Amino acid sequence: MGSLSAGSTMPRFQAQASDAQAVETFFASYPELGHLRVRRRGDLLTLESGPSDDPHRHARLRRATVHLWRLEMPDSASRWSPTPWRDHLKVLLEMLVQQFPWTLAL
Repeated sequence: MGSLSAGSTMPRFQAQASDAQAVETFFASYPELGHLRVRRRGDLLTLESGPSDDPHRHARLRRATVHLWRLEMPDSASRWSPTPWRDHLKVLLEMLVQQFPWTLAL
């Protein structure tokens, strides 16, 4: 087996199309959140709304391991900031809806 060379990083787990579909299915049960869409790129699922050429970014989920995700939120300067929350995708989505509903509002 080979080892990682100095300066190399562990491979990241990618967000899959099925992960994005799971988020869309989750939000489908909340009609008031019909404005949200999911964009998948690399290890990220970004929750956004508005025009695709100038989206409003609500939150994003970064895949940390095979089963765990980390929640990130935009700060006042519209930069992404990690939060202390890391859990299964559905747990983080439920947290967003129940504890931080204003982050998902229009």
